[in-house]
Amino acid sequence: MKLIKRLDLFILKNFLTLFAGTFCISLFVVMMQFLWKWINELIGKGLSFDVYVEFFFYAAETLVPLALPLAILLASLISFGNIGERLELLAIKAAGISLIRTLMPLIILVSLLSLGSFHFQNKIVPEAQQKLLQMITSLKMKSPELDIPEGVFYDGIENINLYVKHKNEDTGMLYDVIIYNMQDGVNRAHIILADSARLETTSDKMHLLLALYQGEQFENLSSNALQTRNVPYRRETFVEKHFIIDFDTNFNLADQEEVSGRAQTKTMKQLTHDIDSMENYYDSLSVIFHDNMQRYTLNIPHKTRISDYDSITIAQMRDSVRKRLEKEEKAYLSNKAKTAIIIPSSSVNVDSLYSKTDSQHKQRIIMSALQKAGFQEMDANSKADVIEYGNKQIRLHQIQFWQKITMALACLIFFFVGAPLGAIIRKGGLGFPVVVAVIIFIAYYMIDTGAMKVSREGGMPVWLGIWLSTLVMAPLGIFLTIKSNNDSTVFNIDAYTNLWKKLLGIRPKRNITRKEVIIHDPDYADMHATLGQLITTSREYLGALPRSTFFGYMAYIFRFWFSKREDMQAEGIYQITEYIVEVLSNSKDRQVLRLLNGYPVMETRDFRFYRRRRKDLRTIIKYSETIDNHIVTNILNNQ
Repeated sequence: MKLIKRLDLFILKNFLTLFAGTFCISLFVVMMQFLWKWINELIGKGLSFDVYVEFFFYAAETLVPLALPLAILLASLISFGNIGERLELLAIKAAGISLIRTLMPLIILVSLLSLGSFHFQNKIVPEAQQKLLQMITSLKMKSPELDIPEGVFYDGIENINLYVKHKNEDTGMLYDVIIYNMQDGVNRAHIILADSARLETTSDKMHLLLALYQGEQFENLSSNALQTRNVPYRRETFVEKHFIIDFDTNFNLADQEEVSGRAQTKTMKQLTHDIDSMENYYDSLSVIFHDNMQRYTLNIPHKTRISDYDSITIAQMRDSVRKRLEKEEKAYLSNKAKTAIIIPSSSVNVDSLYSKTDSQHKQRIIMSALQKAGFQEMDANSKADVIEYGNKQIRLHQIQFWQKITMALACLIFFFVGAPLGAIIRKGGLGFPVVVAVIIFIAYYMIDTGAMKVSREGGMPVWLGIWLSTLVMAPLGIFLTIKSNNDSTVFNIDAYTNLWKKLLGIRPKRNITRKEVIIHDPDYADMHATLGQLITTSREYLGALPRSTFFGYMAYIFRFWFSKREDMQAEGIYQITEYIVEVLSNSKDRQVLRLLNGYPVMETRDFRFYRRRRKDLRTIIKYSETIDNHIVTNILNNQ
């Protein structure tokens, strides 16, 4: 019991030491990614140091849930890789302690970290997100001269619309400038055209200094100029002109109400309440839109119960149009005949009425129908946009709700991926384990981000899009845990290399060199007899093989699959060859050792390489005869 307690402390110490470092590294990496996204809003705006500190503090708080799973994956992978590389894990298993029992203290620790991550996301992250979004909104309003886009009108300055065709980021010069200055009112707008301009802030940061070069200014002189035909105006040509515009460019926090309604700034309780409220509101709105379309657009009688609504069919639309035409034609014919005769709707033929009217009235009917159809289409599209906006807001709230759970659960899943994987590969340090961890995390992040975007647009259910990455990683963690607990060689590189070599028919080459110490010299007389036996057997077997033709190959395959006996002759040749190589590898003769490397490594049960089998037999005969002649001539005759 005492040993197990010390073991728990040993495992926790190794993990926590690495976890502290990997968490800092992971948080730094995700912070850099976040910084590149908002770098344009931070650089060159004259912000004070405390503003930067506050911005990065809130950003770090929002990124902790993302950095925590990566840190756990790295720490577990490296710690168990180190333990496995130092053979400490082997000693633990030799003592009768299973991998699950070894992981137990870390399972408890990571479970607590998962619960802490969930609480952090639910209580602290919403407030940090609200503060961060408030600062980002304020940063966008800071120093507007840096945010003027090219090719569009910019209205970030009150009562002024500014158009810039080109902008030089290095010098700050604006080219081909058009300005609509409406500070004196719309009726007395100042229109300014300039070849170039420069917009800067004053030293007190309360005004903008606009310098214009080579341009013209147009100004209306009448306050009611829009109501007259002859508008007096003033035209001015200038080489250089300066304006001072009131604009507070100091960093001021935006109103908190502007960002408080976003889904990122809400807790799970608030998200649940808002989702229910929005679903009820937009469901009611959909029913109202549906009812209005049936009652006013298609002239379908109002129905009191929602369950009584039927789908709008082509026949209903045709009847609605028919009724409208009947109504218009009856009014037209009544006015034309100057009579008050009422034509029953059941006896009116719309086609005949339309054919009897003159061409001018036909055109009026068609134009009226087209105009009404256009209005109805615009109304339907606007209502559809309202409903789609509501559905998107509901999906965004649902995404934030499920993400708080999945991000916390990712800590536990990544632990069960990293710890067994480190125990299997048995490689520590910041090399190979970091590469494996980054690949796993990138795969998780890509699946999570892609599925979330699809679900956000309504392409799949929100719960499936958010849980998809978890459903992919959880089986991987279970698989690795089972394989590691059973001491499986699932990540044994040599096993996979040998398998691929076997599938591709790549054979190892012999590399026999002279030994420094030889205990027993070869019996060359016995080797002379054995080589003769190998030559004789190989020739007999080669003669019995079918010829190198298609039918010979098919006969060889047929014999391979349907023969109930093992190919004992091929097996015997293989065993004799390996015996000769093993015995003669103790020879001191360099020529013998060189010739032994020419023997091929035969396949005894592989029917794919029929031609190779014939070539191997010829090679064995050739080198056996050469070695035998060398032994007889240079060794046996000299004894």
